[in-house]
Amino acid sequence: MREAYTASSMIRIVRLGEKRGRGEGVRIGTVRRPPRGVPADRFAKDDWYDVWYPELSPSAALVAKALSSTADDDKTWRAFVKKFRAEMNEPAARRTLDVLAALSHDANFAVGCYCADEARCHRSVLRALLEERGAVVADPPKAGRADSDA
Repeated sequence: MREAYTASSMIRIVRLGEKRGRGEGVRIGTVRRPPRGVPADRFAKDDWYDVWYPELSPSAALVAKALSSTADDDKTWRAFVKKFRAEMNEPAARRTLDVLAALSHDANFAVGCYCADEARCHRSVLRALLEERGAVVADPPKAGRADSDA
């Protein structure tokens, strides 16, 4: 992997629908479904996403299982992470993550989901998977503030 990159080249992990950060670049929606009630011509204009890429979201079955669970405990979360990591270990997902990790050294872009809490969202797993591949990933924003300067 090349070592040279500019300080601003990186992946940002974001919550879709929140205001874009300065220099964020293309925003990729790693969600199973487009935002409800939002016309397609507003997705980018309203800071949802520029490109929809559901291939990096949990499968419909895994989402349904997670949403039907009434338990919000560490055991349930660890089971979700294990299953999502297995999905992301499939060849097409693995190759996509490899491409994004490589691009992070020369481009600014963001990947995101709708969930309010990154710590309990598949985007935290995407963050880890990208970092494991040597991606340049922006630090998560500090709690309580938008990362508008990133």
